[in-house]
Amino acid sequence: MAFGVKRPELNRWKEKVQAGEIAFLTHYWLDPRFPGCDTVTKVGCSNKEKLMEWGKEYHLDPKWIHNDPKHPHFDLFGDIQKRVLTEEKQWDQIERFNLILK
Repeated sequence: MAFGVKRPELNRWKEKVQAGEIAFLTHYWLDPRFPGCDTVTKVGCSNKEKLMEWGKEYHLDPKWIHNDPKHPHFDLFGDIQKRVLTEEKQWDQIERFNLILK
């Protein structure tokens, strides 16, 4: 279940993804399969080659890409999420969701 994201934020993310940009969207998320994780960051790009190359920088397996037809993306959570957001300088999302790398 996703919550904590506003429609304009989601629309901006979709626009950037569809334009072939690497785009970040973090929101609250609860899934019993992932205990202890209450947020997820979707990192998307419609250019899958570009997304795979970006993912290599963070040792993300291309098999982990959610192959949504319009919005392919990685779902990041936990320590990987925090490390990627920090290295990508996504300070607004880090602060908003209290994702300080410890």
